[in-house]
Amino acid sequence: MHPTAPSTPVHLVAGASSGIGAAVAVRAAAAGARVAICGRRADTLRKVAGDCGATPYVADVTSREQVEGLVADVVRDHGRLDGIVANAGVMRPGGVLDLSDEDWDATLRTNLTSVFLLARAGMPQLVASQGAFVTVGSIAGLRASGGMSAYAASKAGATMLTTTLAAEFGPRGVRANTVCPGWTRTGMADEEMREFGGPLGLGVEDSYEQVTALVPQRRPAEAREVAEAVLWLLGPHSSYVNGTTLTVDGGTTVVDPGAVPFEFRVTPR
Repeated sequence: MHPTAPSTPVHLVAGASSGIGAAVAVRAAAAGARVAICGRRADTLRKVAGDCGATPYVADVTSREQVEGLVADVVRDHGRLDGIVANAGVMRPGGVLDLSDEDWDATLRTNLTSVFLLARAGMPQLVASQGAFVTVGSIAGLRASGGMSAYAASKAGATMLTTTLAAEFGPRGVRANTVCPGWTRTGMADEEMREFGGPLGLGVEDSYEQVTALVPQRRPAEAREVAEAVLWLLGPHSSYVNGTTLTVDGGTTVVDPGAVPFEFRVTPR
């Protein structure tokens, strides 16, 4: 494969086998970027690559050796690296008294350590290209709820880690920002809807309706809507946006829980 021209950005999207990562890859390719995607599932990764023309790399982003090899392979194949999207994620539900050591470690390693490894391996390339680093976090890292201790802690950590990247590498020309989605239609979220709605006799659609009942827009996001925010942060139109946490949640985090009873009383249904 020939290196791309300097004017053609090259973006690496981690966790791109499905969901938001796949949507970012498709949107970035449609916008004219060269896209490298990575994940652990070769079959689904190849499907995404076939859909958008991205270059697939099978890699486990919780492994230092594999991440370093991944970045080296992308630069070898494409000649440069302008953007990294740290999107790999896993959800192991459970409160502090319920989580096993393995669940805690797996969640932190996938959702937080992977961001650190991608940043450490990729920052020299982003400094060279004056590029951008985007982490896909979650509003679960901004607001507390029961039964999500490991997930919430890992996403909060990833958000703060990305903010420190902005402070550390901003003077060297790199921007680092976090996108925090609310409920988004993905395969992982669909499975959560089944787990939530099954005991209540609810299907996936009814479950989404229930969990977004207090969202001002009254619906979950589509993966492409989150992808648009990621692409904006990767691109030139956000050239002075650094260290921000951008919520893409339909207004979920602006809702005052104490006002909820009034909301349901006065809002026409």
